[in-house]
Amino acid sequence: MTMTLFSGPLSMFGAKAEIAAREKAIPFDLVMVPFDMQRLYDPKHPEVTRINPKRQVPVLVDGPVEIFDSTQIFEYFEHLRPEPPLWPESPADRARARLIEHLSDEVYFPPVIRLMSLQDRPDDPAAVAAREAAAAVCRRLEDVIGEQAYLAGAYSYADIAFFMAQLFGERMGARLADDTPRLMAWRQRMGRRPAVRAVVGPMLDYLRGQGRPIPEPFQAIAAD
Repeated sequence: MTMTLFSGPLSMFGAKAEIAAREKAIPFDLVMVPFDMQRLYDPKHPEVTRINPKRQVPVLVDGPVEIFDSTQIFEYFEHLRPEPPLWPESPADRARARLIEHLSDEVYFPPVIRLMSLQDRPDDPAAVAAREAAAAVCRRLEDVIGEQAYLAGAYSYADIAFFMAQLFGERMGARLADDTPRLMAWRQRMGRRPAVRAVVGPMLDYLRGQGRPIPEPFQAIAAD
């Protein structure tokens, strides 16, 4: 049976899972749950509600296996199809990649979420603090990437996670600055990957259809 991935047109975490499946060449059926810019995901999709106590996408169903966390979906994919590997081989590099993926989801993205409710108040102290918190993570990753092509050396789930989080950061005003040139080059490199373009392109199309601006660094993907 082909697995089913439940996602949404603007789900950062769903996009993470979809990019990973495409990078692994894992066949899947994609179900985009109903979404509205005003009502968001209400009413909730019944399968998402049944499987995930948090009532959120992504949700992955593979026969009897039901998973509702993007990081756990990463782990499942890695065991299900080890090639190509998306966690580094060495224990130290793998630990570093897992830490970056966690940093992306749990440290970088929360300030971006705060900015979502402050778009009409960019000078609010809370907005300024949120942008600085996001920028601090970017400066840290600028040091981490060094001269490597990807965040943990080899391309990994860490890159998928931070690329998607940073897309939302750009949308909300937490932009990469001139003091992170290596991350800017990394972002361009990521944007050329076919699996990334296949997922991000429709997301940007959805934003454009809703009359929402496309962040300048991602307009090349949107143009395709």
